[in-house]
Parts: sequence; C-alpha cells; structure tokens
Amino acid sequence: MAHFAVLGPLAVESPPGQWPVLRGERQRTLLAVLLLHANQHVHVDVLVAALWPERPPKSWASNLHTYLSRLRDRIDGLRIEHGPRGYRLRVEPEELDLLEFRAAVAEGQRAGDAGVAARHYRRALALWRGPVLAGLHVPRLDADIARLESERLAVFEDCVDAELTAGRHGELTGELAAVITEHPLRERPAAQLMIALHRAGRQGDALEVYRRLRTTLVDELGVEPGAEARRVHAAVLRGEDPVPNLPPPVWPVCQLPPDIGDFTGRDAELAELADVLGTGQGVPVAVLSGEPGAGKSTLAVRAAHRLRSRFPDGQLYVPLAGRDIGEVLADLLRALGVSGPAVPDDVRARAAVFRGRLTDRRVLVVLDDAVDPGHVRTLLPGTPGCAVLVTSRRRLSGLAGAHRLPLGPLSGDDAVELLNRLAGARVARERADADRIIAACARLPLALRIAGSRLAIRPHLRLGDLADRLEDEVRRLDELTVSDLAVRSSIALSYEGLRPPARRAFRLLGRCRLADLPAWAVTTLVDDPAADEAVEELVEASLLEPRGADRTGEGRYRMHDLVRLYAAEGPPEAGGGETVLAATLALADAAAARLPRTVPMPEMAHEPLTQPLPSALVARLLERPDEWFAAERVNLMSLAGSLGTREALLLLDKLSVYLYLHGHYTDMRAAYETVLTATDDRRQAAIAEANLALLRHARGQYEEAASAYRECAKELEAHGDHRTHAWVSANLAHCLIGLGRADEALHTAAHARELFTVDGRVEALLVRAAEAAALLRLGRVAEAREVDRIAVAAARDTGDPRQIGTALHGYAWSSLLTGDHPEAAAAIAESVALLRGTMARSALAKSLRTLGAISAATGSRDRATAAFGEAREIARELDERPRELSCTRAIAASWIGAGHAARAIPVLRACLDEFREMGGKPATSLTWLVLQRAYEATGDRASASEAAEEAANLADPRDASAAALREALHALTEPA
Repeated sequence: MAHFAVLGPLAVESPPGQWPVLRGERQRTLLAVLLLHANQHVHVDVLVAALWPERPPKSWASNLHTYLSRLRDRIDGLRIEHGPRGYRLRVEPEELDLLEFRAAVAEGQRAGDAGVAARHYRRALALWRGPVLAGLHVPRLDADIARLESERLAVFEDCVDAELTAGRHGELTGELAAVITEHPLRERPAAQLMIALHRAGRQGDALEVYRRLRTTLVDELGVEPGAEARRVHAAVLRGEDPVPNLPPPVWPVCQLPPDIGDFTGRDAELAELADVLGTGQGVPVAVLSGEPGAGKSTLAVRAAHRLRSRFPDGQLYVPLAGRDIGEVLADLLRALGVSGPAVPDDVRARAAVFRGRLTDRRVLVVLDDAVDPGHVRTLLPGTPGCAVLVTSRRRLSGLAGAHRLPLGPLSGDDAVELLNRLAGARVARERADADRIIAACARLPLALRIAGSRLAIRPHLRLGDLADRLEDEVRRLDELTVSDLAVRSSIALSYEGLRPPARRAFRLLGRCRLADLPAWAVTTLVDDPAADEAVEELVEASLLEPRGADRTGEGRYRMHDLVRLYAAEGPPEAGGGETVLAATLALADAAAARLPRTVPMPEMAHEPLTQPLPSALVARLLERPDEWFAAERVNLMSLAGSLGTREALLLLDKLSVYLYLHGHYTDMRAAYETVLTATDDRRQAAIAEANLALLRHARGQYEEAASAYRECAKELEAHGDHRTHAWVSANLAHCLIGLGRADEALHTAAHARELFTVDGRVEALLVRAAEAAALLRLGRVAEAREVDRIAVAAARDTGDPRQIGTALHGYAWSSLLTGDHPEAAAAIAESVALLRGTMARSALAKSLRTLGAISAATGSRDRATAAFGEAREIARELDERPRELSCTRAIAASWIGAGHAARAIPVLRACLDEFREMGGKPATSLTWLVLQRAYEATGDRASASEAAEEAANLADPRDASAAALREALHALTEPA
C-alpha cells in the first residue's frame, strides 16, 4: 500500500520503505493536483491548467495520458479512475497525510474532554512537515494551498483553546508569539497569548500584546479589535481569568429524519451530491429540484445520512414549507445551545449568531422544501467546512453559485426494483402488467410508492386490474391515492403557488397532448402578451421542464404525464390551439417540399396551406428541413392519431417523405396502422394499406406485400383513383421481380404505364425501372438497355441528380449484361457520385451494391468488397433487409476466395433461410450457388452437390440478371 504526503514537500512511499522517484515537474504536478483533491473528480480542464499554466500544447491530451500512465507504472497500486466528470485518485484515509490530519481533527472536535481533544489536535499538527507542497510551484493550486494553511491555523487555535481550558498555558507563550509575528492581523492567537501571559503572572506583557494588536489593526485596516480580543483585554485589566465557564458542547448534533429502508436507485445523483458537498472547499450549496413526486426530500435524507462521516460536527434538518424564517432561526439556535434569553429578536441578528455557532465547524445543513431564495441565503453558514443541501419544488434560480441537480423520474430498472420491494415477488411473475403500472406512474417515485402500497395492502389484487385502472386517464389521479399520500395533492401544492397568468398557461398546456413543444408553439398556445413570464414561472415551479434547444435551434418544453393530467382537470381555456395546429401542418408541408421524395407513392393533392407564423421564424425553423422533421417526429405521429382520417393521411404523406428517406419504417408502419384502424372510408383505407404494403416490400416480405398491393389496386380501381393505382401497380411489379415472376411483373409494369397516361401524366421512373428489370429477367437484354437509355435521357432533362443517378444505375447494369463493360463502369461510377451528393441513401446503397457486382465481374476485387461493405452498412441503417442480405452474401463469397470458406458457410446458411422466408427465388438460387462454392472449398462434396441441385431447381435459364450476378459472385469466390 502506497503512502502519500502533501503537508510539506511532496513525498510518496511505495511500498513501505521505498521512495519512487518521479521524474519531471509535470508528473509531480499531476500527482499533487490529484492528491489535494483526493477521492474527488478533477475535471480535465483543471489538470491541463495546472500542467501548462501559460498555454497547453496541441498534444496535451496524449501528453496527459502519458503522464498518468507513468504515474501508474512508478507507484504500485495507484488507483486513478476516469469518468465523464474527470479523473479521481482513490486513497484511503491512512494513505494520505492530509486525510489523516482531518481525521485526527475530527476526533478532537468530538472529544468531550479538553485534554483528550488537545492530544488529537497535536497529533494532527505533527503531520505538517512544512508548507504544503513545499518546493513545487503550481499556480493553479495557490488558492487550495492557502485554504489548507488557513485550516492548519484554525486547528492550531482550536488546539490552544483546548490546552488553555486544560490549564496548559505555560508552554504556549513561545508558540503563540511566533504565530503572531507571522500573522500580526490575526486576533484569535493574540487573545490566546494574552490569556497565557496573564495566567503566567505577566499582566503587563499581556496588555502590551493588546496594544500592539490594536495599533496594527488601526494602522493597517482602520478598524478596532473584535469583541473577543476586547473581552479578554477587559478581563486582564480587571485581573480576572479571561476564560469563562462555557456550557457543555452540543456537538455533534444530528436532526436528520430516518432513512427509508426501501430507497431505490439514484446512484448517479447520490455520487454527484457526494462530490459537490464533500469537497471541503468553501461552503458548497446543492439544490435538488424537480416536479412534484420526484422524491427530492427522500433523496436528500439518503444523501445526508451517507455524508455524515464527512460532517462530524452534525447534520441540521430544517423543514421550511410555510414557516416563518425568524421562527426557523430561533429553533436552530436553541438546538445549537443558545438559551432562550440569548436568542436575539432581530432576524438578521439571529442569522449572525447562527453563522457564528457554525464557525470552523463541519456541519451539513439540509433545507427541505425551500420556496424563497432569500430564506436559503439567510441560512447559509459563513465559513468553509460546512455544506448546504436544499430541496425545492422551484429551481431557485436567484440562488447564485449553487450547484443545481434537477431530479427526473426513476430509470426503468430502478422503477421495477422499487415496485418489487413494495409489492413483492408477483411483480416479477406479472412483469408485463408491472410495466404498464410503471408507465402509468410515469416512473415517479411517489406514484410508484402509492401503487406499490395499494398492491401490498391487497395481496390478491392482480397487477393487471390495477394497471387497467391506471391506464384510464380520467381516473388515474383518483387511483394514485393511499392513506395520506396522493399525487394530486402533491401537484396541487405547486399549482396553488402560481400567479393567475401562469395558472392559465398551465391549464392550456395540460390540454395539449403533444409529447413536447417547441418554444414558438408554447407561446402561440398561451396566446398572451405575458406568455414568456408565465412559462418562466412554470419552469421555476418545476411544472414545465425545459428540454434545451432542438436541432433547429428552437427551445423545447415538456410537461410530464401526471402533471399534464392534473392540468387538464381544470376548466377549459381559450387559447391558440388551432393556430398551433395550422402552423404545424403548414410547416410539415413546406419541409416535405424541400426534401427529395423517395417514397414510391404519389403526393396527396390538397389546397395550399396557410402559414400563420412570421416568415422569418418559418425560414429559421426550416433552414434544415431534415432536422425539423427529426425534432418534431414524435409530435407529428401523435398529432396524426388525433386528426380526422383525411387530415391524418395528408400529414402522414408529408411525414413519410422524411421517414422513408431515413428508413424509419417502424414509425411509418405505426402511423399508418393507426389511420387504418380509425377510418371507415375504403379509399382512404386503401391508401394507408398501400403504404403498409410498401414497408413489407422493403423488409423483404414479398408474398404479403404482393397480396396487399393487389387488394389495394382493386379498391383504388373501384374508386377511379388512377394516379394512386398506377404507383401501387409499379410497386407490385418490382415486388413480383423479387419473387421471380418476371412475366407477370412485365405485364403489371405495362398496366402501370397505361394508368399513368390515363390522367395525362408521364410515367414514373419507377415504371421504367420495373420494365427493364423484368426484361432482363426474361433474357431480353437489348430491349432492357433501350428502356434504361430512354430513362437516363428523361432523367437528365429534369436536372435532378437523384433521378439521374437512379436512372444511371439501371443503365449501368443493362450495359454490363450486353457486354459493354466500359460503359457499365462509367455509368455506375457517375451514379454513385451523383447520389452521394443527395439525401437518397437507399438509392445510393442500391448503386453501391451494383458497383460491387460490376467491379467483381470486371476483376476489381478490392473495389467490389469495399462497395458491398458500404452498401450493407447503409441498408442496415435503413432496415432494408433484402439488400443487406445480398451484400452479406457477396462479402461471404469474397471470404471463400480469401481462403475462409468455413467462416462463410454459417453466414450463407443464415442468408439462405431468410431469402427462403421472403419467397425470393432468384436470391435463394444465387445463395445456393455460393454455398456450393463454399462446400467445394472445404471438401464437402455431398453438400456441394445438394446445393448445386437446389440452385438448378430454382434457377430461371432466361434470367440474364441472375446469370450476371452468378458470374460476379463466382469471381469473388476464386482465390485472391
């Protein structure tokens, strides 16, 4: 075990009897900073400022890691931890002289006998070997060293007081005279020297000490000596013993309520409070704030109990709710030994006496349920060593210098654990219903405690029954009541403290069902010139949570579920709800228009939407439309569920532009399923179902998707919706190609082309792509290339890089199949380059996959595997499983060529299983062929023969695309 010393020159003994040499000033500096803050997190900025006071080098990060590594190498058992809040050196009290010093001082402060206290103080002072870190100059530590020197002086003075009380005055005069010479303005040692001299019969010398002290103070500071020095001087003049008979000490004192046994979670918050309050520097103040029911007081009590050893003089617990500050101070003074007549009448005088009682003490003051920052300031100790922990429903923003810790709901695991502790083992048995209860309680400790208590007192109550009751929003707050605990009354206390404008804003926000709101929507909803002040009051009261700025730079606010339910119980209020809705729909429309429309469905026709927001605000919000959709995605989905079917479909048409572009298929599916469930209109249902079929198609569920497309096509034909019918038919054609039904796909694509021309519209690029792909599957390569050539020409006329890149992809592949390799390579390279400059990542993945196949076919093996790898990553991000699998198959083929066939086989078998499930015959056949090559490479002839037979059974001899892919994959399986 290493031993460290900082109370004098820096010294390290590791192991005992061996003194490692720390080479270099910066190693010593780094260790010194960590030791002076032992067991506390030291931010990297502090370490950098200490190591390089002028300017850190560009390589400061690697240099810092090097110094830390060298320290660990040179000092056995050095425990340096790294976390988000910096570095922390772990040491036990007996391993560092500074901690030994403080432990000995604490024992002296707890001692009831003056002689015993003096011995502990002397043991502490004996640990000082000179000035702190003597010989090591670190400007960043100057303030810390000065505080330690002040701490040593205070301990010396406490020691002298104890020795004077014990009658040991004779040997103190020399020490005190030396201290006064070094600190001529320090009054306490001067008063102690007067006492020692007077008791030694040297009254004249004692009076001379006072004269010199007074002269120095008047000359240097222009002030008279303080009350204590004057009292001792007067006693010496009267010939009396200046030390009065003091009442027995009240220290230590502990007023903390008991810690609850089933306290759960909050480990991070407890660690943060320990770091903030246990520094020993200044008077740290931590403010625990949060919504009603978050468990602020319970956490404060748990933290205070854990910190008792760091505050050996005591812990004061002060409930402030509804109490007069003067009465609070009177109670505190009586608890600290101030008798009734000695308690001043004036509040400021009481506060001064309170601070005086805590002077040089180490006391933790817990102020529970504070409302007024001024009351907190009145109760702050005045000297280092003490700390203050405040709980408040308000943020107490006016309390300067405080460390704020907003308290939110419990984590999911901690919520389950709390419910389990309260309700017992059935929580694990009925976990699904337990999760419903937790969700309804919004993971708030008070609500969970009430729910758990109800389950505990009714052991036969099924969790599902309670969950059903709690999920009914109308009665949820009624259900969250047991004995004297009620969520509603807890929220009511905060609500009743609001002014009328804030109460109105609270009720308006409670009736808005969106998950969180941008700042513009909050002020528009409140629709009042004083909206900003009302919102600030709600935030201060922890009834509205600021969430920071979103990606558009707009601030956001959230009202938690139980608070929202309470707010919605109030009377209806007239506000700007309709304006917020109109603005949101118009923003979605404008944002969608600025993004590439990659979803293969027609845009819904609608009348122009009026935007009620100022144009400058709209321009700022939609400067990056992709990020606006990201910020509002959850809100827009929630909003779609509350609109009429047509309005919901219109909103989803805009939102789907973003969702499909980024592969958020789960959200898109959930939104359209909600509309499908809610509508009775068959045409609207067909549109929703067509979008759901599209998502099945993207996931490779070809049979289900094809069946759904056909049903939608029938319904749309019956309603005369040729436009949507055309798109659905084009999608069906592509789905049929995946299923290996090329003839049917070509017929369906032709039908889609006819449907587009019915309304006089040019057919979509999607139709030409389906025709070309079907023709290739049928071996009609020249016809396919001509279709692709026409598609490229039409795309170039648009000037749209996405359309051009998409068309070039098809042209590159058909060119390869006609044997024009240079043209194929040039076209696919241009396609990838164009698509990289767009947001169409799905199209990019498709072109990259084709680049891989063309590169493999033309002998560029490394380029092929790189392209397949990049395409696979994009497909995985977008949840496009068929494309991800085909790229994985190609990469596995390259492993065979690299001599790792055994590694490729299980991967290919997994791909095969999924392709079979999708029903894609061409993909399944190709996978069998690659498996054949893998089995041949491993010498498994039987399995290779079986694979070849399976591939032949599924293969279509007309399929030119499959033949080209087969050659490309075969090339990858050849030895590299």
